[in-house]
Amino acid sequence: MPARLSDLTRLLSGPDLAPVWLIAGAEHLLVLEAADRVRARAKELGYLEREVFDADARFDWNEVAASGSAMSLFASRRVIDVRLPTGKPGKEGGATLAAWCASPPPDTLLIVTAQEWSKQHEGAWATAFDRVGVMMPVWALRRDELPGWIGARLASRKVEATRDAVELLAERVEGNLLAAAQEVDKLALLVGSGTLDVETLEASVADDARFDAFRLTDAALGGDGVRALRIVEGLRAEGEEAIPLLGWILNQLRALQRLSLAGNDLGQAFRNERVYDARQAIFRRALKAGDTAHWERCIVHAGRIDRIAKGRGDGDVWREIERLVTAIASPRRGADLITP
Repeated sequence: MPARLSDLTRLLSGPDLAPVWLIAGAEHLLVLEAADRVRARAKELGYLEREVFDADARFDWNEVAASGSAMSLFASRRVIDVRLPTGKPGKEGGATLAAWCASPPPDTLLIVTAQEWSKQHEGAWATAFDRVGVMMPVWALRRDELPGWIGARLASRKVEATRDAVELLAERVEGNLLAAAQEVDKLALLVGSGTLDVETLEASVADDARFDAFRLTDAALGGDGVRALRIVEGLRAEGEEAIPLLGWILNQLRALQRLSLAGNDLGQAFRNERVYDARQAIFRRALKAGDTAHWERCIVHAGRIDRIAKGRGDGDVWREIERLVTAIASPRRGADLITP
């Protein structure tokens, strides 16, 4: 049976670890932290070497097979870390992973993480992980599960919080676990050994979790145009300056344009752009929706907005930002809204 995230503590408590692990899901923070816990436990058990493979569309699966058959350089236990963003290894990759599971190399731990997962991703190779080791699909939290997750995370940082404060924080982060984790860490520093209630929360956390530039670009890159436009309206209503906001949007557009030139070999490109695991899925979605020419047109339009904001052009800055955001979220339908 597939394992659940709640099983992880038990699975890590034994004298040794299962030889193969598959941790997959679209909730990237949960996947990343679960994999980090497995790696940390492996290190405690003497797995001191680690090899990392980014399995994109051009990946040569023979590298994984060869690594499995190679002897450790330092006679220590090893971790083979395979990052499979799409959750689909293809025919060759599936065969390689299934063969590994059929005869796991001694003193070697295989961890495969994927940023996308559904019932359609499951196949013989995934079943092999379930049979020999751990297959752990990580599903997104439901809205009613978020307060419990935030409360537990606060408690792990030794922060006592009232129910109302937890509910308010859950509302502010709008289901964004990365934002929630960042707020919890900040609150742990600010509140210390005190109690986090609504008043303390209001005094400690700026009301920007719902309406800020980072959430705006994440919503747009993720294809959620309605939410992105709602955030634009909130920023405008709160009196935000357009130029700093535009600077961040332009930063993300330039990264997109450079990533689009990398083709299918995105692993190194993501590292160059400092796009970390938790945000790679939304960039992949945007790159699939729009081509290099579209992102270049968006950059040109952002330049036009900048001139308007600085009084060097005619037009409504916020209306043009709305058009730009729509074009980012939906390249096909929004392309006509921006200047060629």
